[in-house]
Amino acid sequence: MSTAASDADRQQLNSGTGEVRKQHRFDESRLTQWLQSNVSGFAGPLKVTQFRGGQSNPTYLLSTPDADYVLRRKPPGELLPGAHAVDREARVMMALNGAGFPVPKILAESQDEAVIGTAFYVMGHVEGRIFWDSSMPALDPGDRTMMFDDMNRVVATLHSVDADAVGLSDFGRKGGYLRRQLNRWSRQYESGSGERDTDIDWLQGWLRERLPTDERVSITHGDIKCDNFIFHPTEPRVVAVLDWELATLGDPLADFGYNALMYHLPSDLAGGLGARSVDQLAELGIPTEAEYVAKYCERTAREGIDDLDLYLAFNAFRLYAIMHGIRARIENGTSASPHASQMISSMPQLAKLGRHLAERAGN
Repeated sequence: MSTAASDADRQQLNSGTGEVRKQHRFDESRLTQWLQSNVSGFAGPLKVTQFRGGQSNPTYLLSTPDADYVLRRKPPGELLPGAHAVDREARVMMALNGAGFPVPKILAESQDEAVIGTAFYVMGHVEGRIFWDSSMPALDPGDRTMMFDDMNRVVATLHSVDADAVGLSDFGRKGGYLRRQLNRWSRQYESGSGERDTDIDWLQGWLRERLPTDERVSITHGDIKCDNFIFHPTEPRVVAVLDWELATLGDPLADFGYNALMYHLPSDLAGGLGARSVDQLAELGIPTEAEYVAKYCERTAREGIDDLDLYLAFNAFRLYAIMHGIRARIENGTSASPHASQMISSMPQLAKLGRHLAERAGN
């Protein structure tokens, strides 16, 4: 299959909505009653479909004659402790919305499992484009250049928000973020199903010896990659950032490192850029990794990022552990995406990439 064909397939597989999957169905009449009581201006009849993309919390489009809404919920079934915290998602989005940061508006939330079986929240529906491939196929180079610049701007803006000023001073511990993250994702890797990977075992040990102390503390998204941005329907700018499940207070360079990992991930793994050459990136209108990093540093008043390869390697390990958890959800039938198995097939490749980045970082 050609790269262009695989990019188009990935976009088609993840875009739009379809019938609600069997394991994620609920009593729609009960939800309708709850919406009538809790969402201002809601009026049925209600049609529920499920978004195809996403790997974690099931997400639904709620359509009515007058307005569309989006519902995001915890998945049913047995879950890892602390995972799928939709209440934290709703809290950080409400705080950022109040600060003018581009997120959908939270309309209502519920911890009452009697409504649809798990906790959930409802937000406004934001029209726009989501690109499941970081190369943003079908755009012209000029638009790509502006899209990447605005994505960079939004990441830098997030890391510049004053957590105390927006009411998130207690949203996470202020210190030790990298070490806690390594411990958290190590537990997931070690407790998950499937065979261990020798490259990941090596990388885990390497990180334990070399992780720096947190450079600064900011609000971190935790999964700030291309497909979690909604771009304006026709203009090259970000209108919303989605999927705040992993948000907390932490080291912004770890968060930025996850965003910059797209320069190293292959196109068939999380829609990466496939380590394209400088000439290929220039032809597409995409900044080089060095240019992208420099622009972020300019916007966050930094001279540079000396340990970038370490942050990239850390995020490769973290992504592998997340995919390890996805594999477990596939086995127990709670995975939110029907295409998750395609992602986990790239796990050995990701493990080799993580080791390569660590070895490049050196001692």
